[in-house]
Amino acid sequence: MNRSTTTLFMIESLDGKINSGDSDTLDVDKDWCKIDGVKEGLYQYYDIEQTTDLFSLNTGRVMAKIGVNEKKEEPKKTPCSFIIIDNQPHLNEKGIDYLCKWCKNLYLVTTNKNHIAYKIKDNYENLILLEYDKLDLNLLLQDLFEKYSINSLIIQSGGNLNGLFLRENLIDYVNIVIAPLLVGGKNTSTLIDGESIKNVGELNKLKALELLECNKLNNSYIQLKYKVIK
Repeated sequence: MNRSTTTLFMIESLDGKINSGDSDTLDVDKDWCKIDGVKEGLYQYYDIEQTTDLFSLNTGRVMAKIGVNEKKEEPKKTPCSFIIIDNQPHLNEKGIDYLCKWCKNLYLVTTNKNHIAYKIKDNYENLILLEYDKLDLNLLLQDLFEKYSINSLIIQSGGNLNGLFLRENLIDYVNIVIAPLLVGGKNTSTLIDGESIKNVGELNKLKALELLECNKLNNSYIQLKYKVIK
């Protein structure tokens, strides 16, 4: 396979939600640590995250949501590299500066030729820009593998982008931590959102899974690992 191998690594509620509600002001990291019965075991997700891949794919929207554009303190350097897809853009100059100081390498993927990153790229040795006319996830994974020797990565993006990876058959493994929580809300983002199939002729877009591990964690948390059956 001439592309990076991918693992969808996320935390979700029992009903599959990856946010607390339908608003960017709400966030799992900020909210679930306040909920009795959930906050006690939340640390396990972050502990497991430290054992996953050194390359993490996410979006500028998620990075902006966790506040990188406004952070004033110096981040603690991580050995991980971030692959951030940001077209709008959601990241500003301060956000890019924070990410470059935070991670080993920042691979910023964009279709926006006016992205602020172009103006400041020479300021950072660890900022790599990947420009595309349109977002092609398969081509991106090929480039990451062939040009940057990134053999594998974890996907930690939002439901819509996760949905694109699914529909393009680009998820190889799934590593999910399930929190003992019910969230609800039809507009609250789930593990995989995006366009639904319309008829039985599209059933091939659904992906069956082979269970590799089922781990009972502390405080009523569960970890599930699957291989996607191609």
